[in-house]
Amino acid sequence: QVQLVNSGGGLVQAGDSLRLSCAASGRTFSTYAMGWFRQAPGKEREFVATISRSGARTVYADSVKGRFTVSRDNARNTVDLQMNSLKLEDTATYYCAASSNLGIVTNQGAYTYWGQGTQVTVSS
Repeated sequence: QVQLVNSGGGLVQAGDSLRLSCAASGRTFSTYAMGWFRQAPGKEREFVATISRSGARTVYADSVKGRFTVSRDNARNTVDLQMNSLKLEDTATYYCAASSNLGIVTNQGAYTYWGQGTQVTVSS
């Protein structure tokens, strides 16, 4: 069992950076792969990034590759998403999620636990 709390969202201008955080409770955090998803108004929730249990492997959506970086600290039960060079199309509610599935997965159906989400709004 794990509880996830999203934080770090806000209003920024295009080209700016923002760091989102996800804090997990429980003592089994390191057994979960962690993912980031986002959902813009009128659009389906989409995959953003994921990081393996140890943090050794990461996978990014093509739309954010080279701009976003996901990291985790299993000692502190946290996972972060560093967002650089933000674009207008990055505007969305961002969610962290935990998956007990073996191996790296990008589909949201593989993630069992979800944070409450945090709003990121990018303006020009």
